[in-house]
Amino acid sequence: MNTTPKSLRLQIAIFGRTNVGKSSVLNMLAGQDVAITSPVPGTTTDVVEKSMELLPVGPVVFLDTAGLDDSGQLGALRTERARRVFDRADVAVLVAEPSAWGTCEDEIAAAAAEKKIPLIVLVNKTDIAAPAPELTQALAERGIEPILCSAVTPALREAAVSAVKARLLKLTESAAKATPILGDLVKPGQTVVLIIPIDKEAPKGRIILPQVQAMRDLLDHGVFFLTCREHEYPQALAALREPPALVVCDSQVVDFMVRHTPAGVACTTFSILFARAKGDLAVYAAGAAAIRALRPGDKLAVLEACSHHAIEDDIGRVKLPRWLRETAGGELAIDTFSGRDLPADLSGYKLAVQCGGCMLGRAEILNRMGKAAAAGIPITNYGTAISECKGVLERVLSPFPQALDAYRAARAAAGRTKENGPV
Repeated sequence: MNTTPKSLRLQIAIFGRTNVGKSSVLNMLAGQDVAITSPVPGTTTDVVEKSMELLPVGPVVFLDTAGLDDSGQLGALRTERARRVFDRADVAVLVAEPSAWGTCEDEIAAAAAEKKIPLIVLVNKTDIAAPAPELTQALAERGIEPILCSAVTPALREAAVSAVKARLLKLTESAAKATPILGDLVKPGQTVVLIIPIDKEAPKGRIILPQVQAMRDLLDHGVFFLTCREHEYPQALAALREPPALVVCDSQVVDFMVRHTPAGVACTTFSILFARAKGDLAVYAAGAAAIRALRPGDKLAVLEACSHHAIEDDIGRVKLPRWLRETAGGELAIDTFSGRDLPADLSGYKLAVQCGGCMLGRAEILNRMGKAAAAGIPITNYGTAISECKGVLERVLSPFPQALDAYRAARAAAGRTKENGPV
């Protein structure tokens, strides 16, 4: 891999009315013509993505959206796509004109506040007019300090870009302290064993993204690691002078790993590590407890982060459904949703199962978890679900006491419900 994955980049969404200059702002920030610009309203029809290094901020993805007041023939479709971007944005940039603050701007600011997304207001076209008193007053009432710019005037662009960078650095200070994947679970100089099956899902000549990211995290924390395939694991343990500080495996071989791991050695799966780094592991663990209550005919939603053609041994479409059916004791109605095509309403499902999420940012994963919570259904992820199906979830949650407590509490609650009536 030569570039930072999109899922690890700061997602910066650009919103505003039609024809306020959002695409010109994107081109200004990127320093190149990324998006088509035109005085014709509705030029941007779909989300335009631009990945780049925005120094000194770091790796980012800009998301240029259609105008949220678009009333053209395809306006409803355009605005729906644009609104979905709120689900994945880490920062929202609202581009406004100097004339005034209206309903559209209010809606964008309210959506950002509801999603707890930091908001930057960029007042464009200041080469044409100064901000109107109504706009200045509206921003002051909301405690917003705008950045003034003209995206098409070279003499004014540099100051605006510098101001945006400074604001992003200030807003993202806490993001720099995000939960590591696994580097905080072990000490520098200790050894971690990574069990990596080489199967049909591993691209030829490469290993999959979560495993690459785990290795990089260990390198960043000064931790040694030994990699092996599942059948080599006993030999790898025997080769070490002392037991490893942690063992991490692919979820599909978790039962094999647990059987061969000494009782005093901490162990978990890559998927569980990503559940903690990108979502709320305690919620996933509690959600996994619902698997034991599944009955034939129950309806499940499997949420995948990426779109791909299913293969013979596909983990999300073949193996996981098989293990869930075996646990439930019969057929289940399983709907699989790929990429960002999630159902608007999850309330008809008994359980939602999110993939590892290596292709998604933390904001988008948390948004998906929030939708499940709003629908009143439990949610778990591949790693916790597979480990529960194989009867080893408590063991692989042992490095995470809070998640283990949540799982046990959910199991106990399910047991009490079963005693008092149908589950």
